[in-house]
Amino acid sequence: MIVSFTVSNFRSFSSEETFSLIASNRLSDSHRDHTCSVPDSKENVLKTGVIYGANGAGKSNLFKALKYLKSIALKSKKKHSGTGREKFKFAAASNESSVFDLLFVANNKLYRYGVKVDDHKIIEEWFVHIVGSKEKRLYERVTDEDGQVKIDASGLKSSGDKLRALATVGGPQNQSFLATIQATLDTIDFGEQISDVISWFDDSLTLIAPDTSFSSLGQLLDSDLDFLEFAGNFLKSASTGVDHLLIQKNEITEEELRHLLGERYAAKLLDDISEDKDSVAAIPLNQDIELLVERTDENHFYRVTIQAAHKFQSGNVVSLDLTEESDGTRRLLNLLPALHFLRTSNAVFFIDEIDRSLHPKLAWEFLEFFLKSCQSGQHQIIVTTHESNLLDLDLLRRDEIWFAEKDPLGASHLYSLSDFKIRTDLDIRKHYLQGRFGAIPFLRNLTGLIENEAVT
Repeated sequence: MIVSFTVSNFRSFSSEETFSLIASNRLSDSHRDHTCSVPDSKENVLKTGVIYGANGAGKSNLFKALKYLKSIALKSKKKHSGTGREKFKFAAASNESSVFDLLFVANNKLYRYGVKVDDHKIIEEWFVHIVGSKEKRLYERVTDEDGQVKIDASGLKSSGDKLRALATVGGPQNQSFLATIQATLDTIDFGEQISDVISWFDDSLTLIAPDTSFSSLGQLLDSDLDFLEFAGNFLKSASTGVDHLLIQKNEITEEELRHLLGERYAAKLLDDISEDKDSVAAIPLNQDIELLVERTDENHFYRVTIQAAHKFQSGNVVSLDLTEESDGTRRLLNLLPALHFLRTSNAVFFIDEIDRSLHPKLAWEFLEFFLKSCQSGQHQIIVTTHESNLLDLDLLRRDEIWFAEKDPLGASHLYSLSDFKIRTDLDIRKHYLQGRFGAIPFLRNLTGLIENEAVT
């Protein structure tokens, strides 16, 4: 679970801004089942965060900042390729370093992971285990003025010899030590704490952008019959017209795979999995077709197609390819893995623009379903939205509602509804749309624009 995330000098964020999901003690009587305890702490963390803001206010940039930190943590970098940061460009301070600091719960332990970067290198990197008021620095990495990477991993005493030896070597300037570990060592050599943080970033943290599909949806529907049934039932209950889902999985030859993917991409894919026994690679061709490469003792190739079955009063059943369904139906289907996995595992889903192509009622029902079905365990969902119907204190706590707003210099700021003193019976939606809490577009006189257009 994400406890807090701090970012500075990234895209529209200039000075340090913090998105915190620590539950307010003042609201302890509100929706008590919306929180769970932070390990080794008296604090509680919220299971839901909903972020509002006008177009361009910066709420999606918080999503992108977390996506950037995840890539820094996991992905190897080519030499001299830089760090790929996107600094704040509207002030002289943009030449300063960018900082990303994440406080999160993994494997029932509280960790802090963060980096300080410029355009060319990772200046600092830290990984800390927090127990109560004490912080144990597991490792610290710095790049000195001469470009030398130095790593103090004295806090990883329980890790193996290979990891400690790697720490003496250092690594590329623009690559995190965490990514160097993953690229260099076998999983068995990571040690418990490194395994915790890599597994959390890789497996537990899922980021869903507005214009992307859930990765390997066809493979998931084919391999998990519980999810196939759940997804079909949810689409049916949501009045999409879909009665159930169908998956067609047909084996194809390597020659057909190469034809569909292109020789160059297919060769790289087959080379990547050649040494990884029992691996599965899923490659989406479009929104309803995936190619699967399964390696056991030999490679097997499959074409997986998703279809939506529509059942009519006459008894007729007509199956359509997913590409023939509405944008809203496809968007909802790609969000349903979040509800499925959050019911069964300790995962975090961050969905940018949850209301994209969804009816307002459906977005509300989506969050309510999560909050009612995921009351036990360390599950969390964070969304950005414009959908004002979610501003409902019967659905959410005040500290679960956040706003993003830009100042006159173009810098984004984050603040919570809990910062305002309001009555518990206040119509939050009405007052938000009236501008009481900010974070809405300020529309100038459009009538004058219409009159000017008429004159010309």
